[in-house]
Amino acid sequence: MESIHLTDLEAAINHWRQRAPSGPGASLSPQVAALAEVYALLVYQRRDAVAARDMGDTAMQAWLAWWETTPDTPCIAICSTSQGDAVCKGCGRSFDEVQHWLAYTPVQKRAVWRRITVQGTAWRFNRYAERARSAGGITSSE
Repeated sequence: MESIHLTDLEAAINHWRQRAPSGPGASLSPQVAALAEVYALLVYQRRDAVAARDMGDTAMQAWLAWWETTPDTPCIAICSTSQGDAVCKGCGRSFDEVQHWLAYTPVQKRAVWRRITVQGTAWRFNRYAERARSAGGITSSE
């Protein structure tokens, strides 16, 4: 089951809050309202993810628009899977994830991003991160 994590909903809400600030009377933009409804339901139910199919059209479109502003791939051009590693030392993705990345849906890609970010063991998160940032390979929003 493809699911969207609470932290991605938070990031999408913050993206839309900056892009479409509240108007008079503190009314929310349609995107923020749709995402906030899903977020509130997750909090109320004490869950940390929502099935993508349960997002609702407006919330999913708002989430996808936010996703389009994020980096697509965690690759830092130091791929150890090409050298036979099961998990890339550079980005933290498995060999299968690297091989099938282009076929993944946005929800699948964000699940991988979340996992490798939480693990934090890939070189993109330590010794090579600063070098990649200065070379333009990683943005500060990652």
